[in-house]
Amino acid sequence: MTLTNAQRLERLKVRTLELEFWRARKTIAVDGWRFNDAPIALGADWPEKTGTQHFAADIAVPDGWPLDTVRLCLDLGGESLIRIEAADGTAKSFGLDPNHREFPVPSRQFRLTSDTVARLPFGEPVRHPKLTRAELVWIEEDVDALWLLLRQVAEAVETLEGHDVVPHLLQASEETIRMLDWPSATADYIARTAAAPMQQKIWQLPTLKPDPEGLNEAQRESVAKAYQSLMDKLAGLRERFPPQGKVALTGHAHIDLAWLWPYDETRRKVRRTFHTALSLMEGSKDFRFNQSTAHYYAQLEEDDPALLEKVVERVKAGQWETLGGTWIEPDTNMPTGESLSRQILYGQRYFEKISGIRHTICWLPDCFGFSGALPQLLVQGGMKSFFTIKVNWSESNHIPSDLFWWEGFDGSRVLAHTFDNPVDGYNGQVRPDTIASTWRNFRQKDRHDTTLLCVGYGDGGGGVSPEMIRREEQLRVFPALPEAQWTRVEDFFENAHEAATARKMSVWKGEIYLELHRGTLTSQSDVKRLHRKAERSLITAETVASLAHLLGAERSTSMEPEWRVVLKNEFHDILPGSSIAEVYVDARRELEAVIEQGKAAQTAGLERLLAELPEGGDGHILVVNPSLDSRPLRLELADGFISAEGTIPPLAAVVLPASSLAPLHGLSASERHLENAFIRVKLAEDGSIASILHKESGREAVEGGANRLFAYPCDKPRNWDAWDVEEDYAEQAEEITGFDSIELIEKGPHRAAIRIRRSWRHSSIVQTLSLAANARRVEIHTELDWHDRRVLLRTETGVAVQAARAVCECAYGVVERPTHTNTSWDEAMFEAPGHRFIDLSDPDFGLALLNDAKYGHSARGNVLGLSLLRSPVYPDPLADEGYQAFTYALMPHAGPWHAGGVREEAEDLNQPLLAISAEGYQTGTWQPLAVEGITAALSALKSSEDGDDLILRVYEPAGRQGALTVKPTEGWRHEGPVTILEEPMTGPSATGLKPFEVKSWRLSKN
Repeated sequence: MTLTNAQRLERLKVRTLELEFWRARKTIAVDGWRFNDAPIALGADWPEKTGTQHFAADIAVPDGWPLDTVRLCLDLGGESLIRIEAADGTAKSFGLDPNHREFPVPSRQFRLTSDTVARLPFGEPVRHPKLTRAELVWIEEDVDALWLLLRQVAEAVETLEGHDVVPHLLQASEETIRMLDWPSATADYIARTAAAPMQQKIWQLPTLKPDPEGLNEAQRESVAKAYQSLMDKLAGLRERFPPQGKVALTGHAHIDLAWLWPYDETRRKVRRTFHTALSLMEGSKDFRFNQSTAHYYAQLEEDDPALLEKVVERVKAGQWETLGGTWIEPDTNMPTGESLSRQILYGQRYFEKISGIRHTICWLPDCFGFSGALPQLLVQGGMKSFFTIKVNWSESNHIPSDLFWWEGFDGSRVLAHTFDNPVDGYNGQVRPDTIASTWRNFRQKDRHDTTLLCVGYGDGGGGVSPEMIRREEQLRVFPALPEAQWTRVEDFFENAHEAATARKMSVWKGEIYLELHRGTLTSQSDVKRLHRKAERSLITAETVASLAHLLGAERSTSMEPEWRVVLKNEFHDILPGSSIAEVYVDARRELEAVIEQGKAAQTAGLERLLAELPEGGDGHILVVNPSLDSRPLRLELADGFISAEGTIPPLAAVVLPASSLAPLHGLSASERHLENAFIRVKLAEDGSIASILHKESGREAVEGGANRLFAYPCDKPRNWDAWDVEEDYAEQAEEITGFDSIELIEKGPHRAAIRIRRSWRHSSIVQTLSLAANARRVEIHTELDWHDRRVLLRTETGVAVQAARAVCECAYGVVERPTHTNTSWDEAMFEAPGHRFIDLSDPDFGLALLNDAKYGHSARGNVLGLSLLRSPVYPDPLADEGYQAFTYALMPHAGPWHAGGVREEAEDLNQPLLAISAEGYQTGTWQPLAVEGITAALSALKSSEDGDDLILRVYEPAGRQGALTVKPTEGWRHEGPVTILEEPMTGPSATGLKPFEVKSWRLSKN
C-alpha cells in the first residue's frame, strides 16, 4: 500500500510526538519554597498578587545526576527575573516567562531567588497565580535533539510541499525512526505517555506508575545512532538539493517601552531579556543579538550597572549589536523635526559614550509610517541604512520593493530594507516555514542574494530561546531550504550596499505612509497636546537662553534631561495613543513637568536677557520673538490680551513703552459676526461659520460651511481599536447643529469673542471663536467634556477653491495630500498626518486650517477635516474621557500657502511672543542673531553639547532654494555648517539653503 506524502507526514508527526515523553530521564519536584519570606507549597496560590513578589528556595541536585544534563524547570505563576547562586557564591540571572522556563544548574547545591509579577509577556494579568511548577529534570540529551530534529524535518516537509526533496525527507525520517529501540513495558509506557493528546481523551486512565522507567543504555545508543544517521542523510540531501537563497538571522527582542504594561514593568522586562541573551551567548559563539534604544541602556546604568557592563563586553566582542542610533524607537509622524534630530543626537552620543560605537543603521521595525524628513537626518546623524517591516502592514497598496533607496524630501538617500515574514513578523522563529516564506517573499532576489530575518519573542520582550539556537545548528545540514545563519545586521547592510552599488535599486521618494493605524493620529489626544507643548517649551527655552548668551549672559545648562523625557514619550505606542491607561498617567505627569520646567527656563532666560540691556529709560515691557519670522505684536499678559500695531523682528528682544500697546483699530463684533481690518467672519444659524471674507482680495474663503462639527458613532474598527479608523466611518455621521447658547463674551478693543455651548449625547462642547484686532486668523478654542465611547469627533470646513492636492505641514517641511480618489493609493489616504496646518489653495487664494494640538487630517474635494477626539475602549477603556482643551484656527490668504504666511501664523498659534516687565529700561530693539536671504524656519538655537558654543539649526520649509547668510552679533562667529551631531559638515554651501534642507551652524565667541 502506498501512502500519500500528506499521510506519511501525519504519521511522522504522531511517531515524533512519542519521543517527547522520554525526554526526561528522571524528574523530582523542588519543595521548600518561600514567598516573600513565608512558606508556600508547590501548587499553592500566591498569598499576594499586586506588585512585585519574591520567591526563594534552596535546591539540591540528586547524587549521580550529571550537572551538565540537569535542567531546572519553573513556572512561578508570572514573569520573573530569577537569580541562581551557586555553592561558591557566583550567581547568574535569567528571564523566566512562558517561552523561557528551563535553566541550567550551576552546582549540586544552589539558591534561587526571584522578582516576579503576576503578568504574562503581553501584560495580561494572571488572575489566579500559583506556584505551578518547580522541578529538576535530568535530560536525555540525545532524545531531546532527535525530537527537535524530527520536528524540523516535518516542518520542512510542510514548507516545501511539492518540492522534489519532500519524499526523500520523509524516507530519511522514516528510516531514522525504524532505527530506534524503544521501550514498551506497559506500566512505564502508559505512565510516560499519559499526557499525550490521545491519552487525555480516554474516559478513565488506569492507575499510573509514579516513577516510570526511562531508556536503558541500549535504547539510548539507538537514539544517538539514529540522530547521527539522520543528520548524515540530511547533509547528503543538501548536496543533491542545495539551499535556495540566503537568510541572515539576527536575534532580537522587540521590547515596547510601554504598551500593555506600564513603564516600570518595562524596566524589569529589559533586565530579564538582557540576562537571557547573555546566557545564550555563553553557550553559542555563533549567536548574534541586537537591541536598539539608547534609553534602555541608560536605564540599566541606574537599575543594574553590572549587567550593562556585561552587555558592553559582548558589544565590543561583536556578538551584541546596540542598533538604531536613536534614543528610543519613536513615532515619526508626529514629533517635530527638532525632536527627531534630538532622537539621533542623544542616541548616537549615548551609544558612543558606553561602547565607542556610532551606528550606521536606523532600526524602526514597528512604527506606524515614516516621515520623509528622516533620510536627511539619518545621513547627518551618521546612518546610511534604514530597517522596518511595518510597510508590509499596509492593507491596500505596498511599496514595490524590499530593498530600495529611500529618498527624503531634500534628496538625501539611505538604503532601506524590509522583510515580509507572514508567520510572526519581526518576532520571527527559527523554523523552516519562517525562513522559507521570508525568502520566498523577498522581491529583490535578482539584486541581492540575502534577506534579513529577525527572530526572538518580542513586543513583551523575552527574545531568543535556547531551542532557537539549537534549531539553527540543525538547519545547517537541511536541503532545499534557504541557508540561514546568525549574522550581524551591520554586515548584512554592508553587503546590501555593495549590491546596491553594483546593481540598480529602485527609489522611493518622500514619506512612507502606512495604510493602517490611522487612528493613532488622534487617540489619547490630550497627551498629544501635552507632547506638542513640551517640545515647544524646550525649544523656546533654549532659544531665549541662547539669545541672552549672545548678548553677554552666562551660558545656560543643557536641557538634555528634559529632552530625554520628551523623547521617551515619543515611543511608538505612547505618543500614538495605543497603550493602557497607566502609561498615560505617567506620560501626563512627565510631560506636564517638562512644560513647567521649560516655562521656568524661559522666564529665567528672559530675566538674564533683560539684565544685559541698558537701564534708565521709559521701557514698560520686554518682548522676545523666539522664531525666524517677524511677528505681529500680540501678547497674552497677566492683566489682559494685547493686539497692537507693529511687529517684532525675528530672534529679537524689544523693549517697548506702554504707549506702543494701543490696540489696532477696526475691530467689531456681535453674536453672529467678528470683523477686523483683515477678515470678516459670519456665523450660520446653527453656530457654524457661514462666511470668511478676505478683505484684501475680496474673496470668500468658505463654500459649504466651515467649522461644522460631526460625530461618528460607528468608530468601531475590525481590529486594533485604539489604532485604526475604518474607511466607512463617515457612513454613519451625526452633524452637531444644535446649541445650548451663543453669546458675545468679549468685544474689544484688543479682541472679540463669541462662545457657543453645545451638548451631544452625554458630552458637552464649548467653543470660543475669537478674533484679535491685528489677526489674520479666527481662532476656535475648544473645550470638551467627553463621556461617550467609540466615537470620532471631527471638524470639517468647505473651502471656496478647487485644487487636486492639499498641503500638510510635517517635520521639516510639507507634504502634499490628494483631494481626490483617482487611484487606490489616493483612496487609502483618507486620514493622514499633518502638524500645525493643512492648506487648500489655488494659485491666487486659499484657506488654511491651523491647530495647536492635532495630527489627524483629511482633504476630500474642497473639504478640509481635522480629527479632534477618538474614544476607543481598548487598550484604555477611558481614553480621552473627561475634560480637555485645544485651539484650531481658520486663515484665508492671498496666493499660495507659503506666500500667504500660513506657516508663520501656525508658528504664532503654537508659540506666542514672550514678555516680561521692563520698567525703567531703555526702549529699543536688540537682534543678536540675524538670518538673511531665503525664508527659513527655526528648528533650534541651543547650547552646544561640547564647549561654550551655540548651535543654530534652520530648515527650508516650502521646497524653495536660495542664498542664506547667518550673521551673529559682534564678538561671535561661525565657521561653516555642522551636522545634527554638531560636527563639521563638508559639501553643502555655507551661504545657501536647498529645498527642505536642514542646516546647522556652530556659533563661537571670537
